[in-house]
Amino acid sequence: MITIDNLQKSYAGTTVLYIQMLTIRKGESFGLVGNNGAGKTTMFRLLIDLIKADAGSVKINDNDVAKDDSWKRVTGSFLDQGFLIDFLSPEEFFNFTGNIKGMSSDEIQSFLHEMAEFFNNEIIGKKKLIRNLSMGNQQKIGIAAALMNNPPLVVLDEPFNSLDPTTQIRLKNLIKRKKTENNITFLISSHDLNHITEVCDRIVVLENGLVVHDIQTSSDTLASLETYFAV
Repeated sequence: MITIDNLQKSYAGTTVLYIQMLTIRKGESFGLVGNNGAGKTTMFRLLIDLIKADAGSVKINDNDVAKDDSWKRVTGSFLDQGFLIDFLSPEEFFNFTGNIKGMSSDEIQSFLHEMAEFFNNEIIGKKKLIRNLSMGNQQKIGIAAALMNNPPLVVLDEPFNSLDPTTQIRLKNLIKRKKTENNITFLISSHDLNHITEVCDRIVVLENGLVVHDIQTSSDTLASLETYFAV
């Protein structure tokens, strides 16, 4: 589904990302880990064409994201609070996002009902603007919006940040269910090795912008990652 070929990005003469070749299969839960500055967010921003590469390409369904907008119709993403329209209420934001994704009013309401447990009665009907909600609740809204209409590809950067323990568990269950029921391809970055090894089939480790490990998740993966980052 995704092919990355000789992808490079530099700032002020310093290369922050260089991925020679990476392929992500349809229906795969792909995890990206690394220390601060490893290049995780840069990779995701290149993948959804928020920044321009210095060289190389990212292709989704064989279409170069920098040259063809067709990837937008199959991709949901949430990288940070900048993806929200914070002067709207959650209801207004979900209606706006759902309309863009071609959902009817009934489909939007059905989706919000499906998200009720994840929202934990903290999002809908509170008569607040998004900007007046906690960071955790803003995070829930962004993640939910990325999942609207079950896009074939979902990209989430540090989705467990700011979430309380109960919501983190619910998010893990939600990702697993969506992957199983809708065959969604997930790309997830996280500093939390426990969470990412639990939800991802495959994990790539970035260091100084380079792929240093590409692991199929097994019962030994968490211990291996902890050993690697402990050095």
